[in-house]
Amino acid sequence: MKDYLRLLAFLKKHLATLCAVVVSLILSACFGGISLLPIVPIADRVLSRGKVVLPISLPPFLEGVVAQINQAEPMALLGFLSVLGLALVFLKGFFIFLHEYLMSILSQRVIRDLRNALFEKMQSLSLDHFSEKRVGTLISRITYDVATLQDSIAVGLTDFLYRPIQLLVFGSIIFYIHWKLAMLSLVLIPLITIPVGRIAKKLKKVNVSALESMAEINNVLQEFISGIRIVKAFTMEPYEAEKFKKANNNFYRYTMKRIKRILLLGPFSEGVAALGAILLLFVGGREVVRGTLSSGVLLLFVGALLSLVSPAKKLTSSYGLLQETLATVPRIFEILDASSSVVEKKDAKALSRVQHQIEFRNVSFRYNDTPILQGISLSVSAGEVIAIVGRSGAGKTTLVNLIPRFYDPTEGGVFIDGTDLRSVAIRSLREQVGLVTQETFLFHDTVRANIAYGKMNATASEIEEAARLAHADDFISRLEKGHQTVIGDRGMKLSGGERQRIAIARAILKNPPILILDEATSQLDSESERWVQEAIERLMKGRTVFVIAHRLSTVVNADRIVVLEGGRLVELGSHTELLQKEGVYKTLYSIQLQEVTKI
Repeated sequence: MKDYLRLLAFLKKHLATLCAVVVSLILSACFGGISLLPIVPIADRVLSRGKVVLPISLPPFLEGVVAQINQAEPMALLGFLSVLGLALVFLKGFFIFLHEYLMSILSQRVIRDLRNALFEKMQSLSLDHFSEKRVGTLISRITYDVATLQDSIAVGLTDFLYRPIQLLVFGSIIFYIHWKLAMLSLVLIPLITIPVGRIAKKLKKVNVSALESMAEINNVLQEFISGIRIVKAFTMEPYEAEKFKKANNNFYRYTMKRIKRILLLGPFSEGVAALGAILLLFVGGREVVRGTLSSGVLLLFVGALLSLVSPAKKLTSSYGLLQETLATVPRIFEILDASSSVVEKKDAKALSRVQHQIEFRNVSFRYNDTPILQGISLSVSAGEVIAIVGRSGAGKTTLVNLIPRFYDPTEGGVFIDGTDLRSVAIRSLREQVGLVTQETFLFHDTVRANIAYGKMNATASEIEEAARLAHADDFISRLEKGHQTVIGDRGMKLSGGERQRIAIARAILKNPPILILDEATSQLDSESERWVQEAIERLMKGRTVFVIAHRLSTVVNADRIVVLEGGRLVELGSHTELLQKEGVYKTLYSIQLQEVTKI
């Protein structure tokens, strides 16, 4: 319940709408009760030509109204009551529509705000959070889990506000008319609430399993779509179909369990209510026979009592719905409450453009309990080209990921011109870093938008110049719409080399003082690599560049080469110097040289 109340905190921004909802709820409930009153004169004066007889004394005003009704001509009274009944039904219907419409607006705004909050929170989390959570699970939280809340907010708020008001209105009527009969009806309440409470608790457990099953469906879908080429290449469609069927059947099974329990609530509540109505008709009917109660007043009592059934039934079903919600809300707040390992200080200042050097001071990094980097100290001068080499898993990418603060060192620190990166504004730091990775990621957008990503105010000439420097202008000109061509999801309409050149053009346009090239030319053929390498060399001038490459032939011209082994810096120097050391670098270089010779 505490989590649900936290969810309702999202209503604070929409208090005016909430107030309008409450007012319309009260008015619709009141008119619902008032619309039953014409039953009495219609039954007693119009249909039976008798008099209205109540078992209680009324205030003078109401006594006068009853006296006028008892003296009125039946036909005249029928005409008046017909007009009054239509007016009351119209007003009741209008306020019902108004409160349901306003409640829909309120719930949709809360869902919108909640999704925005989840997305913004995800953006603020560090990369280690995404490496621990499956993509499909995160997508499920912001889509299916939030959608589950949609009904609970609209229906839940309506029922927990509107239904109690209805119960109060109709309950007041039956207690005012005949408090003894009303007390008799209260005996039925435990017969409904106790079984409903037990069913609702089971609903919460079942819904947790249903949510997990939907997350697994999203995981299977995400992996299948992302790996569609591999699936087809290895003819694994039947295997993937079986995985999906298993996840889908689990969701179906838990959903049906949930539906069965919800559907049980309705007939059970109605059965108990019908039993109570029969009992009350019998007891009240005896008083009508005795003349101490008119038939119209009894019908009003029964009508008000039956009108209590619907809100009571809605409340019980809403309680079940609330239990479902209580299973969803913690999963959402798990993300909203997640803490990022990379946190910007409140007094963080903008980082000035790098002028002198970047330093790694005794840097170590652990992922969970696994050491990735250990005691690395390195000073890189502004404008220097640093190549980072080593076997797979040596920690090359992790090392450069510390520069834009994708991660923070677990020990030591990274400094730019003597300033600890943990004390600067993250945006000002990342604006100075250009990144081209081995796994090129392009968006389902135009060529122009992908190149301008990170500098959306770039002019057409700037974008075209960046494409030219990356030697991408040639193939772009051959596209159907040139720079306005939509390149598909992840750039699937382009070849691997073309995607890589778009990514390089994107980094060129950003024009950062620090450039990270993580296997940036790995997807290029020899000719494209030569042209792009020339563009990169021009881009390197006056910038600090970190180059990660498995092909050591691409880093021989670096100012210095950093050799990592098991997360440690084991060698440092130029290509010539490292070959003379007869160490790890020479071994790696000799192996690659032999492979090239064999080819």
